[in-house]
Order: sequence, then C-alpha cells, then structure tokens
Amino acid sequence: MTKRPTPTADASSAAGSAFDFEASMRELESVVARLEQPEVPLEEALAAFERGVALTRACRDALEAAEQKVELLSRGVDGRGIAVPFEPDDE
Repeated sequence: MTKRPTPTADASSAAGSAFDFEASMRELESVVARLEQPEVPLEEALAAFERGVALTRACRDALEAAEQKVELLSRGVDGRGIAVPFEPDDE
C-alpha cells in the first residue's frame, strides 16, 4: 500500500480548520442529493460534481490514513501484523 498524505484542505473550511470526516460525508450526501434533482442547471451540476469528487478524495485519503494507523498499531513486537478476527457487537 502506498503512503498517501493526510486529507487535503479540499474538505476543510476556508479558515483551514482540521479535516472533519463526518461533516465531509454529510456534505457529500447533500451534494449527491442535489445532483439527483432533475432541474439542476448544468453549471451548478458541474460545480457540485467537482465538489463531490474533492470530498470523495479527501474522505478516501482520511480512511486510508486511518487504515495505516490501525496497521501500525496492530503490529507485534517482531513488526509483523497481528490478525485479529472481527466480532461485531450483538445489538
């Protein structure tokens, strides 16, 4: 797996605050809902699509960074990965 940089400011506010994954996902859902509307003008649809692509990339980068952290934290003393079976909570 190639190392990716932390999420870019694409999904951050103009003030340069820290990346907020959940807020970015909510915004992406809003963008998708807007694009699903049939009356969206072409220029607005293109701008929304561009924003959606930027949000998707930033969220993907954040998920990949989190995966890398989990992999690093899951290594044993010999540096090899430790396989831990996933057991979901029974809710």
